[in-house]
Amino acid sequence: MSEGASYAAAGVDIEAGDRAVELMKEWVAKATRPEVVGGLGGFAGLFDATALTSYRRPLLATSTDGIGTKVAIAQKLDKHDTIGFDLVGMVVDDLVVCGAEPLFMTDYICTGKVVPETIAQIVKGIAEACVEAGTALVGGETAEHPGLLEADEYDVAGAATGVVEADEVLGAERVRAGDVVLAMASSGLHSNGYSLVRHVFFDRAKWALDRTVPELGASLGEVLLTPTRVYAKHCLELIQELNGGDDRPLHAMSHITGGGFAANLARVIPEQLSVRIDRSTWTPAPIFGLVGLLGDVALPELEKTLNMGAGMVAVLDPSSADAAIQALAARDIPAWVCGEVTAAPGGTVTLEGSYAH
Repeated sequence: MSEGASYAAAGVDIEAGDRAVELMKEWVAKATRPEVVGGLGGFAGLFDATALTSYRRPLLATSTDGIGTKVAIAQKLDKHDTIGFDLVGMVVDDLVVCGAEPLFMTDYICTGKVVPETIAQIVKGIAEACVEAGTALVGGETAEHPGLLEADEYDVAGAATGVVEADEVLGAERVRAGDVVLAMASSGLHSNGYSLVRHVFFDRAKWALDRTVPELGASLGEVLLTPTRVYAKHCLELIQELNGGDDRPLHAMSHITGGGFAANLARVIPEQLSVRIDRSTWTPAPIFGLVGLLGDVALPELEKTLNMGAGMVAVLDPSSADAAIQALAARDIPAWVCGEVTAAPGGTVTLEGSYAH
């Protein structure tokens, strides 16, 4: 008589899932805030909302995102403890552009086979990035999907909730003609455009991840896996420093992700104004030029796919530009004035000139 079916025989190992939870507890415990109630393991994460009573009119902000195909690089290199920064950066930095403080985050990991050590490494990176962002990791879910994903494949997504005072929300309605555009340097490709990047390096150029690339000063794999810079805490501090008085010179921010510089900045520019960006004010890191060169990728295609070296943008009164640059430099974030807001109608963002070399 044949043995009866079981969940384990179907490919789902509940014990491995339990082991993964035990391994990740150490890291999740570090990514907390005083408002978090309870610990890991419940059905829901709890956050004490009485913290919001100090606000005059609190608005909750929420964002969700994933890492994208950058996870394929982590899987090939068998290095899983940095992509958490990509996840957290993609989520919390979408919140901070409206001025919201990210309060708590949850994650979702699905995999073909739960390897507890791998899951723990992924969560370690997520937790460390949450600490850097000042947000709490209040829970998550790990799901085993045999037959849908290969044993060594996984995908990661997350969601976060933040809060901002209603009368302090940043956005297009605050932007004025004469404002300057301040770019903040990215750490590299961040977590967008990897389908194009992988196609160029692997399918067209046939490069291996362990290839040492003199132009990059490192192996290809090291550069492609460089974690996303997490701006949230630094940007919140910048907002507090500049907008603490009555004049509030910082008007809007834009997270440069999928769609590139122009498309993302245009989201915070009103229809009656436009923006001119001067490419000559910065030099993109060599990885961007290599993607263009090896893939024969036209500049407009590069610019609508990759961040080109600027991962976050602020729109502010020119009188506060120097103070903002100095404040960001003190936080190890290079920043520079790269453009200006003009009175030309259309809500468009135009990149002009050539990048510096």
